[in-house]
Amino acid sequence: MHYKRNILITGGAGFIGSHVVRLFVNKYPDYHIINLDKLTYAGNLANLKDIQDRPNYTFVKADICDFDTIMSLFGQYTIDGVIHLAAESHVDRSIKDPFTFARTNVMGTLSLLQAAKLSWESDFSDKLFYHISTDEVYGALQMDDSFFVETTKYDPHSPYSASKASSDHFVRAFHDTYGLPSIVTNCSNNYGPYQFPEKLIPLFINNIVNNKPLPVYGKGENIRDWLYVEDHARAIDLIFHKGKAGDTYNIGGFNEWKNIDLIKVIIKTVDKLLNRPDGTSEKLITYVIDRAGHDLRYAIDSTKLKNELGWEPSLQFEEGIEKTVKWYLDNREWMANIKQLIFIQIQR
Repeated sequence: MHYKRNILITGGAGFIGSHVVRLFVNKYPDYHIINLDKLTYAGNLANLKDIQDRPNYTFVKADICDFDTIMSLFGQYTIDGVIHLAAESHVDRSIKDPFTFARTNVMGTLSLLQAAKLSWESDFSDKLFYHISTDEVYGALQMDDSFFVETTKYDPHSPYSASKASSDHFVRAFHDTYGLPSIVTNCSNNYGPYQFPEKLIPLFINNIVNNKPLPVYGKGENIRDWLYVEDHARAIDLIFHKGKAGDTYNIGGFNEWKNIDLIKVIIKTVDKLLNRPDGTSEKLITYVIDRAGHDLRYAIDSTKLKNELGWEPSLQFEEGIEKTVKWYLDNREWMANIKQLIFIQIQR
């Protein structure tokens, strides 16, 4: 079958990536979506069972650092668009193992960029390399009314954010040096279904269900801006099709929460849905030593995206967190299978 577009989505079996893959496969039957994922601890094909047999969907297990394989995929599928989500993304893991983060996030991105450049350089028209990054590259904000904007100076504080900052710079360098059509977006913290359970929200939902401690860094004063993952996927779709090459867009939820307040909302929601008395699980809160280099506050200003392309988040946090909690409570088998996979990997 001849497809209108052939789009490579990297990290498509991960949390955000699976939502983007699902959206594109369902919304654009005349697009061929090639999902490339290494299937490390955070990649899970169970996230995509509902679309795995669609005729316009292909899964490829590969490492983005394997340049020869990436080059062959560009030729085999005549790829004309890349949505690059594959990344190591957990700050605590980056503190323990910065080399893996540099390899995947920097060298993996460079591998994709070089493959795109070599494959497209005879004709860059109707091509796009879309790189998804994070608000953490900007550093930390004061406890005031300031926000990260697209021109905020980079000031990464963790090995994770440093690796993402480096990959962002490579994408922009390929645009400026070679003319590679590219876009970078920086998003705030995502939440929703299919998130790997070491992340705060699914971890705490699972721990509340099982009456396990809820470890809170420091005093829980750190502030994050939370974005429902399906809203992020919608933004990616819009920017991929209507964004300006060479530009940067911030994607945020306009939804700031102190960690301790966020945790209390999760507790209240889980207790309510489990028919427990209000506040029953607050006794599980356990304060632990703060993370090294823990940024105090992140907050994204998405005004440019709203003004230029008309995007804004569809859910406020209380509504989004109830949908999220319901999903995890209704999909405990998914959580159990993920935990079993983690156990197997640890034993190897």
